[in-house]
Amino acid sequence: MAELKKALTAVHVWAIGVGLVISGEYFGWNYGWGVAGTLGLLLATLLITLLYVTFIFSFTELTTAIPQAGGPFAYALKAFGPWGAIIAGYATLIEFLFATPAIALALGSYVHFLYPGIAVIPASLASYALFTAINLLGVEEAAWFSLIMTLLAIAELLVFLGVVLPHFDLQTFLYRPFPYGWAGVFAALPFAIWLFVCLEGIAMVAEEVKDTNRALARGYISALLTLALLALGVMISIGGVTHWENLSTIDYPLPESIALILGRENPLTKLFASVGLFGLIASFHGIIISYSRQLFALAREEYLPASLALVSSRRRVPYVALLVGAVLGMTALLVLDTSKLVILSTIGAVVVYIISMLALFQLRRTEPRLNRPFRAPLYPYFPAIALGLATLALIAMAYFYWPLALLFFGGLLVLLLGYGFRLRRSRRKAL
Repeated sequence: MAELKKALTAVHVWAIGVGLVISGEYFGWNYGWGVAGTLGLLLATLLITLLYVTFIFSFTELTTAIPQAGGPFAYALKAFGPWGAIIAGYATLIEFLFATPAIALALGSYVHFLYPGIAVIPASLASYALFTAINLLGVEEAAWFSLIMTLLAIAELLVFLGVVLPHFDLQTFLYRPFPYGWAGVFAALPFAIWLFVCLEGIAMVAEEVKDTNRALARGYISALLTLALLALGVMISIGGVTHWENLSTIDYPLPESIALILGRENPLTKLFASVGLFGLIASFHGIIISYSRQLFALAREEYLPASLALVSSRRRVPYVALLVGAVLGMTALLVLDTSKLVILSTIGAVVVYIISMLALFQLRRTEPRLNRPFRAPLYPYFPAIALGLATLALIAMAYFYWPLALLFFGGLLVLLLGYGFRLRRSRRKAL
């Protein structure tokens, strides 16, 4: 069986976790203002923050007990067998594969903001080629790159808050704060999830972590706290700079808000937009690591073509999975816009959260002697709250964005039917 190199520490885990998500603070969430207003999106974000606090503390039990590259796929396989594993693996792939082109489009938009002569799509495609190549160098090198990008991204967000907060105006933030009532809060859930989505991707590098038990738990929890503080700070500060309608449909709300304060031609505005690329790069790079490991794990268990499980002899990275994932992402960004990519990714995410919490309950019942270095606090309340909120979010997204939900579940149905057909054929051959 192919094995991956153990090279990551707790600091790497924190950096990968924050790096996976931090682009959510730079763009995407602001589309939630368009369906909920400032107060509506804030309420949705507080609800989703509760979801992630309870989920991550519960999910860490699974990650430390079953430290495999498949992440939720591996947990569902142990809890529910191959059918549950297919659902978890498919949902995880959708979450990560569609998050990546959304970030690529934001990268292209930031470059276009800086250099209007460069079109968004070519810049987005070039980013795929560049960061796939970096990941081919090896996980330790990729993790150090992620750490550097993450630290720069956090520093930039702190500078951003220092520039914007003195200009915060409460009356501006409360301009039409709740225009669509509670319906808007539920419609905004996918954009609130975007502030944290893919954090569970840490699980996909579990096989590559030294001192797995302590490093994973510390990395998860510290990453969650870092992201929650940054998300709320950025959202509230920008909402007090200008009316939310001015920023609810663009992929670069942070540099645009500084431009409104200092002027578009101000050197600090240009500098911030340039440095703003670090946050997008950190997430883009980290999610490439995660989806490649998910493709690798699914192929290793023979749910996908075996070639996706091939590992380079020297660097020990799943190079075929990296290349195939890049091709799929490039195709998606040519077909869908940013808001649709965000919604599809978050639908996949909440399905992952639902099946992961169900797996936690199942394994507590069927595997009481499983080694659990970290146990979910306040069990069974934390996982039950996470399960309930994830289910609520899925129902809301299926209602408000039903065409995309149909696309998601249609793909899942095709995969399940294909697996059933293959299973039936193999049984016939055995007879």
